[in-house]
Amino acid sequence: MTVRNLGGRKCLITGAGSGIGRATALALSDEGARLFLTDINEEGLADTVAAITARGGDVAESRALDIVDHDAVTEWANDIHEAHGSLDVVMNVAGISAWGTVENLEHRHWKSMVDVNLMGPIHIIENFVPPMVRAGRGGHLVNVSSAAGLLALPWHAAYSASKFGLRGVSEVLRFDLEQHGIDVSLVVPGAVRTPLVGTVEIAGVDRNDPQVQKAVHLFERRAVTPEKVARCIVRGMEKRRFLVYTSPDVRFGYWWARKFALPYEFVMRRANRQFSKFLR
Repeated sequence: MTVRNLGGRKCLITGAGSGIGRATALALSDEGARLFLTDINEEGLADTVAAITARGGDVAESRALDIVDHDAVTEWANDIHEAHGSLDVVMNVAGISAWGTVENLEHRHWKSMVDVNLMGPIHIIENFVPPMVRAGRGGHLVNVSSAAGLLALPWHAAYSASKFGLRGVSEVLRFDLEQHGIDVSLVVPGAVRTPLVGTVEIAGVDRNDPQVQKAVHLFERRAVTPEKVARCIVRGMEKRRFLVYTSPDVRFGYWWARKFALPYEFVMRRANRQFSKFLR
């Protein structure tokens, strides 16, 4: 049974304390879903729960935890399954970002990207998806990747390592889970207006540099709101789409990269040279 109507469905969302996670939690609440929410930020999570409760939504469970902590995720999963049974929708939204050239990135950047953006979702998947399979009711798995999981964006090597990885997991599970009636969606946002934009670490670059600030402001002007991303996610689930785009530029860019390899390589090289000016 596929999840076309979210009313009464048991839906888990990570990263629910802010940004896309919070907007998605509110959107699913408006659809009548029963929510199971988590975020590493306890205060932000509490604010989301309060906002949903104030508008009459149903938060069945919420717990502040770090999805990198496998034991913590497993403990929470056991508690949920004991009290509520298997879930219908599992959504991996939580993530972090850091950019930089390979000579400026430190080991901690690589490790944190893979730990949070790849292993975190894997911890959620291995704890919550097998019970969905055993329950035999179908369901939906949603993984939020990035345009950087589709395209070779400059300075995104560490971030892309995690987001391309999550894309690979999702592509395999798309077919592995089909026989169980579980759909898989891979969300690939481009620029999104979240707190992450103002706090993302750019290794080797002074964030206070006027040219860097100008570039960040340009990024923000092109960014879509978390609420628009949430609407795209809900619509993508309803239409059972695998790739869920949140802006036309990413859709076009991915199509163009596949159809016109040489022009794509030219543009990527030119973009990289433009980025390198910030290092001078």
